[in-house]
Amino acid sequence: MYREGTAQLIQRADYTAPAFWIDTVDLTFDLDPAKTRVLNQMRVRRNPDVAAQPLRLDGDELNLARVLVNGQGTSFKMDGSQLVLENLPEGHEAFDLEIFTTCNPAKNTKLMGLYVSNDSFFTQCEAEGFRRITYFLDRPDVMSNYSVTLRADKKAFPVLLSNGNLVDEGTLEDGRHFARWVDPHKKPCYLFALVAGQFVCREQRVKAPSGKEHLLQVFVRSGDLDKTEHAMNSLMASIKWDEQRFNLSLDLERFMIVATSDFNMGAMENKGLNIFNTKFVLANSATATDMDYANIESVVGHEYFHNWTGNRVTCRDWFQLSLKEGLTVFRDQEFSQDLAAEALKDNPTAAASAKAVKRIEDVRLLRTAQFPEDAGPMAHPVRPDSYVEINNFYTVTIYEKGSEVVRMMQTLAATPASNISGREGFAKGMSLYFERHDGQAVTCDDFAQAIADANPGSALATHLTQFKRWYAQAGTPRVQASGSYNADTRTYTLSMSQSCPPSPGQDHKEPFVIPVQFGLLGADGREVLSTQLLVLTEATQSFEFKDLSLQAGEEPVPSILRGFSAPVVLEKDFTATQLLTLLAHDTDPFNQWEAAQRLCLNAALTAVAASDAPTHVLDAALVQALRTVLRNPALDAAFKDLVLTLPSETYIAEQLEVVDPQRIHAVRESMRAQLARELHDDWAWAFEAHSENGAFSPDPVSSGRRALSGMALTMLCLDARTTGDEVWPGRTYQCFKDAHNMTDRFNALSALVGSGLELAGDALQRFYNLFHNEALVMDKWFALQAGSTDRGGNILSLVRNLMLHPDFHIKNPNRARSLIFSFCSANPGAFHRSDAAGYVFWSERVLELDAINPQVAARLARALDRWSKLAEPYRTAAHEAIKRIAAKTDLSNDVREVVSRALSN
Repeated sequence: MYREGTAQLIQRADYTAPAFWIDTVDLTFDLDPAKTRVLNQMRVRRNPDVAAQPLRLDGDELNLARVLVNGQGTSFKMDGSQLVLENLPEGHEAFDLEIFTTCNPAKNTKLMGLYVSNDSFFTQCEAEGFRRITYFLDRPDVMSNYSVTLRADKKAFPVLLSNGNLVDEGTLEDGRHFARWVDPHKKPCYLFALVAGQFVCREQRVKAPSGKEHLLQVFVRSGDLDKTEHAMNSLMASIKWDEQRFNLSLDLERFMIVATSDFNMGAMENKGLNIFNTKFVLANSATATDMDYANIESVVGHEYFHNWTGNRVTCRDWFQLSLKEGLTVFRDQEFSQDLAAEALKDNPTAAASAKAVKRIEDVRLLRTAQFPEDAGPMAHPVRPDSYVEINNFYTVTIYEKGSEVVRMMQTLAATPASNISGREGFAKGMSLYFERHDGQAVTCDDFAQAIADANPGSALATHLTQFKRWYAQAGTPRVQASGSYNADTRTYTLSMSQSCPPSPGQDHKEPFVIPVQFGLLGADGREVLSTQLLVLTEATQSFEFKDLSLQAGEEPVPSILRGFSAPVVLEKDFTATQLLTLLAHDTDPFNQWEAAQRLCLNAALTAVAASDAPTHVLDAALVQALRTVLRNPALDAAFKDLVLTLPSETYIAEQLEVVDPQRIHAVRESMRAQLARELHDDWAWAFEAHSENGAFSPDPVSSGRRALSGMALTMLCLDARTTGDEVWPGRTYQCFKDAHNMTDRFNALSALVGSGLELAGDALQRFYNLFHNEALVMDKWFALQAGSTDRGGNILSLVRNLMLHPDFHIKNPNRARSLIFSFCSANPGAFHRSDAAGYVFWSERVLELDAINPQVAARLARALDRWSKLAEPYRTAAHEAIKRIAAKTDLSNDVREVVSRALSN
């Protein structure tokens, strides 16, 4: 049996509207870590569109003390975890319902509902955490007006926060105080938030274009205030961007961010009171890397943008989760791209490169995380049809693939006949969406319809019904492309066909609407056909391009899927010469990078299939092409870093029917060693040319230079391990000691540890001595060691030893992810062992975490989603490890669903 009750399969087709509406909610909290008292006073009325039935309220781990209807006691019963009220007033007049409960936040290790972290109170209510605070209709389509009164000991909890606007505060008897908050906007209960504790605050007042002034606040624990400037700047930039891009303004007197170190997610968009994982708030140059700065900007933007796409308009049910998450990921991606370009607006070429870098980073995540999910046992449509545990569907499919679906809408919203670009058309569609649905809980269909209706004559409007298959069909479409050129008529014909493999519950897929951005290059790299938008809607289609300006005997080189215009796998037999031409000359930066990836991937797959272990995986032409990229003064450093980064082991594995993780690891390590060896002088030049950046700034140019110099150090140390050279390891260690910022320091440390050099041990200890009081930096320290290259089977024993380290705390999600996930999910070369020891460790940790925090455990359980592709002996050993977990009778629904689906694969 399930520890949390019998699992129930929830079906999207079974959706019915709630039988009751809750118009107002007045909550009073008497906060105490061991026994918090919650008085919930609601104004409730029957839904006239639903047949009369009892009121069933959700609850979880609550102690019920009192239930009153219109001030009088009433009978009730419990049905599992639900409170059922049958003797309610007839008719559709509103009535008062009062429920008094208590809970124990100090013992809430699940970090859902109301919990205590570092002597402060926090809440996390999405998706179904509000039922752990009080009995309620815990579903997103029940939207209410909230008033909240918080009472607590003033010395222990001087700061009392909730959603909306502060309307009253004062002192009480016995050293207690209170604060009353009123949210002027209706919201579902998953957006409720409460924070109480000891915090310091950075404040900033900003004035909207309307002239209205707003107070922005970032609350952190004492000692962290100097790490909040970037988060505040990101928040201000988000507000400005949303006003300029979509004419969406901040709608509250104040907007608050609070950081906590114990948080299951990255952040939460509760109305006006965003609760963040410290990882996405705290940064200064001494403790945070460029990647940390970029992530903070992105996540702060994401949660702020939810204020409209998720809060003002929310999802009708959890099957529509991508309505808010996919759309808001798209918005935060566009925000980061626009900010990068704005910083370089005086140099259009550099601005385009900076935007391309962000796009490439997003696509890499999609390919290495979402594509495998789409091909595995947890595959599901962007709008799922069923689930057992909704927490398991906060996935890269909902978020990242959902974002790609929105991006395709923007592309297809263009109306050439009216000279309206996709960007302009999409903004029109967003305006119509809010005009129609502000204050409502709606569906993905409602959003798509608004974008299409705002752009009549667009490809989206023409193909809307078919386009919505992106919401309904799981799996990654595959586009097969071939081209032919008729020199006599100077006509190029591009033929494309599409297919999509079966996925759980979906054996047959209908054709998608796939926007394909396409161009043609001459053999010398000149563009003979500028970017064209092709819309693939049939199983097979052909497109002709006439009167091309090509010389006699010259064949055009196709540039297909520019900007990664659709989340598909492109299957095209490019010749090595064509790919080298694209790498050297394509005017689309994404396809330049893609050409390098294809060349390296093809070399890797050839080597994996070979009978021996080649030391020269990359041919001379490819090495020379990569050298040319590295030395090219016209290319941005961040772009060079991406081009010179080899395809990941996970991405290589996804191209194979049968996966030998150790073979893939050995081949990729050989590729790295070859690049380190054959480009040694070029790496030395790259380091010398990019290592000095002056005062620290996380801007795109400076961070790109640091990324490339860090890669150069890694390669030089890797080569030194083979040659025995002591110069570059010594210089790297000196760089580590002398660094003026965390990016350079951590790049040097990573170069030493990743190369397995003797100096790595001293560097790790020195790093620990410097930063052992900085929790987020210690997360990096644990993760670096758990994710390092396994040279002799030592990483697992190291990870086991690190679990005994006094600074390792498995109850903290960040720390658990830094060590356990870095090993099991991000280090395939060390995790997949022929003796199955890695799988044993994984199964032990899944079960240990499940008893503490099922959400975190379920995410770890997904490390073996793709076990059925493994070669022997890994396949059988992985299968046995999954079965060991499944055999436990007290699993949470979260983990049970994951392992059951894995076993059914």
